[in-house]
Amino acid sequence: MIRSIALLLALAIPLLSGCEKGTITMEQDKDREEWIQLFDGESLNGWIPKIRGEEAGSDSRRTFRVEDGVIKVDYSEYESFDGQFGHLFYETPFSHYRLNVLYRFTGEQLPDGPGWAYRNSGLMLHGQAPETMGIDQDFPISIEVQLLGGNGQDERTTANLCTPGTHVEMDGALETRHCISASSPTFHGDEWVEVEVVVLGDSLIAHAVEGDPVLAYQKPQVGGGNVDGHDPAVKIDGTLLALGTISLQSESHPVEFKRVELMNLSGCMDPRASNYRWWYEHSDPGTCVYD
Repeated sequence: MIRSIALLLALAIPLLSGCEKGTITMEQDKDREEWIQLFDGESLNGWIPKIRGEEAGSDSRRTFRVEDGVIKVDYSEYESFDGQFGHLFYETPFSHYRLNVLYRFTGEQLPDGPGWAYRNSGLMLHGQAPETMGIDQDFPISIEVQLLGGNGQDERTTANLCTPGTHVEMDGALETRHCISASSPTFHGDEWVEVEVVVLGDSLIAHAVEGDPVLAYQKPQVGGGNVDGHDPAVKIDGTLLALGTISLQSESHPVEFKRVELMNLSGCMDPRASNYRWWYEHSDPGTCVYD
């Protein structure tokens, strides 16, 4: 019995040369899993926009909006994109968790959007807080789960890794490439796609698409380039990223998010406590409650 097929398989990927495969086993009780709905289906309560050229909290053209029960990245009030990348931050940072998202691309890209941004969005993890971003900063210092859609013809994987202002380790070595492709299929058209990410603090991050593991890496950390307009004081290269913000990306192509939910894997791991949960991976004794 396993707590999650996707989690078990992701952790079973050998991440370091010579390391043993992970074998996490735990009684499964999916009916009792507690998922936090980061998106309530009706509003952007709990979310903070940061658009390049605007202060955190300002989204003058309603780039991020809720319509028909989904979060929409919408450009109907834009005359041109003009490099105004945006991110929608959830207000609470997390360290150890499972993030499950249902997304799809729609419509047409703004004419002056970058070619690489065609059907391109992302889930930014372990990111800096929006209020620490520069007014003209393009991307938060973070780990990006890159979401891509196909063009109807070519292969174009999704749930890839990109690293604005960060690095990771793979196979025991520092990986400095900006983007690394996952082993996912290509999704053409406007179909909904499910992506799940397992984040275990500063040790492991693993991606799954439609329930199948597609990429895993270790030791997310600050480093490298591919981020502009930031305050150098918040970019201390070599710092391991153990927790941070989660944000959704706007990069010039309309995209929708139907589900954004999270299972916190950090909490009380003492079975004697009333708030003990079997799925916790990271112990936080200060949260334990004893009746």
